[in-house]
Amino acid sequence: MWPVRFESAGQVRVFPSYRGQRNFSGWYWAATSADLVGYESWVELSHLMRLDAEPEVCGVVSQPFRLSWRYDGRSRRVSHTPDYFVRRRDGRVVVLDVRPDELVEPEDAVKFAATAVACARVGWDYERVGVLGPVLAANRECLINGGSDDQGDARDDRDRCRAGVRGEAGGHAGADRVG
Repeated sequence: MWPVRFESAGQVRVFPSYRGQRNFSGWYWAATSADLVGYESWVELSHLMRLDAEPEVCGVVSQPFRLSWRYDGRSRRVSHTPDYFVRRRDGRVVVLDVRPDELVEPEDAVKFAATAVACARVGWDYERVGVLGPVLAANRECLINGGSDDQGDARDDRDRCRAGVRGEAGGHAGADRVG
């Protein structure tokens, strides 16, 4: 559709950083894009790591574009910058907004709905995601950390975790130990 691939573009805004900041932002080295990808919270980092582990994902960029619009007759423009642009190997695109359910305010819901409409108009999927479920989070940690919880033989846990991913007997033992 466009000659520029969004996953190759940079962020449209920088992450704020200030003393007393309540969220945790940083950079994650994504193997899928062989580049640093930003995050603004632990929840975003969890989803970024999940995306990086998905074989069908070939590119991820944070803060990919900014939407701006007017609604309800307001003179002031409303804007929103989604959290992630995700390219899949089959060419499909998913735009993600990451926010824990309990932190979605009514004005956020309006922005998320407008983003979903804008994405649909250009043929992209849109998802608003929250905190990873406990099983997915534990499995992610198990695989990323090699199954080590610093309480026992990390190699045994890693092997058990990998066995569980392959569906072999005994695989749950490693995952159970790490969470």
